[in-house]
Amino acid sequence: MRYLPLSDTDRADMLARVGVDSIDELFSDIPEKARLNEVLDLPRRAGELQVERHLSNLAAKNVPASAVPFFVGAGAYKHHVPSTVDHLIQRSEFLTSYTPYQPEITQGTLQYLFEFQTQVARLTAMDVANASMYDGSTGTGEAVLMAHRVTKKKKAVLSGGLHPQYRAVVEGLSEMANDDVVSLPADPTGTEDILSQIDDETSCVVVQSPSFYGQLIDLKPIAEKAHQHKALLIAVFTEVVSLGLIEPPGTQGADIVVGEGQSIGNGLNFGGPYVGLLATKQKYVRQMPGRLCGETVDADGKRGFVLTLSTREQHIRRDKATSNICTNSGLCCLAFTIHLSLLGAKGLGQMARINHANAVKLKKELTAISGVEVLNSAYFNEFTVKLPKAAAGVVEALAENGILAGVPVSRLEPGKAELENLLVVASTEVNTDEDRAALAGALKEVLA
Repeated sequence: MRYLPLSDTDRADMLARVGVDSIDELFSDIPEKARLNEVLDLPRRAGELQVERHLSNLAAKNVPASAVPFFVGAGAYKHHVPSTVDHLIQRSEFLTSYTPYQPEITQGTLQYLFEFQTQVARLTAMDVANASMYDGSTGTGEAVLMAHRVTKKKKAVLSGGLHPQYRAVVEGLSEMANDDVVSLPADPTGTEDILSQIDDETSCVVVQSPSFYGQLIDLKPIAEKAHQHKALLIAVFTEVVSLGLIEPPGTQGADIVVGEGQSIGNGLNFGGPYVGLLATKQKYVRQMPGRLCGETVDADGKRGFVLTLSTREQHIRRDKATSNICTNSGLCCLAFTIHLSLLGAKGLGQMARINHANAVKLKKELTAISGVEVLNSAYFNEFTVKLPKAAAGVVEALAENGILAGVPVSRLEPGKAELENLLVVASTEVNTDEDRAALAGALKEVLA
C-alpha cells in the first residue's frame, strides 16, 4: 500500500470534523506517563529504491528452506506445492473475495468452502467439518471448549505426546475459563498410561497421532475408556498428509478431530498463515466452533450454497456464541482444496507412501551412526532421535554447515534435562538421497 501524505490543511479539516483542537486530544485516555515524548530511534525516510535494497540485504541473511537439506517438522512441514495452486488462488475473484455474508453474490466462495468441508470430513472419516479454524493449535483449544459444552464437564486430559505449543494454547484458554487441565509428562516413547487418568470428571482426552515425537498411537482403547466415562476423545494431528496412509481418527472412535492442514497446498510461510481443520460427529454439530457452509436450492430449484450455521460472536449474542473466531482461513482453505483436488485419493496415498519411505531411509542412515538412537518403532514421516549430546548445540553446528537438521525438543520443552538430547526430524517427499546422506555425514562429524 502506497503512503498518501496529508497536508496541514487536510489535518486541520479532519480535526475540526471530529471536534478536537489537536491530535494530542485524541489520546487523552492514555495516561501522560505512558506516552512517548520523543521521536522513536528509527531510520529517517528514504527513497523506495534504497528501502528495497536495505530490505533485500536483510532478507538475504535468511536461509530458505529450499536452499539446503531440510529436515525440520514438529508441526510445520515442507512439501511440494504445485505451481497450479498459486496460479489459481491469485486470480482476482479468489484473491480479493472476503467473507460470504451475501450468498447471492458469493456462490463461488461458498462452494469451495463446501468442497473443503467435504474433503476434511472424508480425510478424517467424520460426519461434518467446519469452514476452517485459524490453525491447528488454536483449533485444539476450541475443540476442548467444545467438548466442555457438550459434556457439561470441565476437565481436559492432555497426552504427553501433544505438541507443546498446542498444549500451551489449551492451558492458556483453560486458565482464563477456570477449567481444569491434566497435562501428562512428555512421552517420547509413546508408552504413557493415559487410560488411568480418565475418570467421571473428565470432559475430554486430547491425543495426537502421529504424536509430537512421531509416535503412532492406537486411539481405539482410549476412545473406549473415554466413552465409558461419558467423555469425548479429541484426536489431533499436525501432519495432515499422514491421513493418506494411516487409519483415520473417525474410524478409531474419535468424537472431534482437529489439526493442521498446512502440509497440503500451503508453504511454510515463516510460520503462517496456516489452516486449521476441525471435524466432528453430526450430533455435536451445533456446538462446533466457526461456521458451516451448506447446500440448498433457490426459489427456482437451482443448486446453491449458504452459511447454514454461523454461531460466532459476530452473528449472535456473545454469551451464546460457540467461538470468537472472526473469520476462516479462506485463501489457505482454497489452496488446500485445489492441491487435494489435484492429488485425488490415489495421489494423496502415493504422496503419503513416498513420505514414509523417505523417513525409513533417513532412519536407516541415522541409526548407522554410533551413539544415535531412534526412539520410534512405528512412525509416518517424522521420528525422534536421541543423541549422545545436547541436540540444540548439534543443530546449530549442522546449520553452520548448511543443513537444517530438525527441531531440538528442548526448544519447545525448555528446562527438562531428560529431553535435552532429543531431536525431532522429518523427511518428506522433497528430500533426496543426497540430502539424507549429507545429514548423516555431517552429524557423524559433529558427534565425533
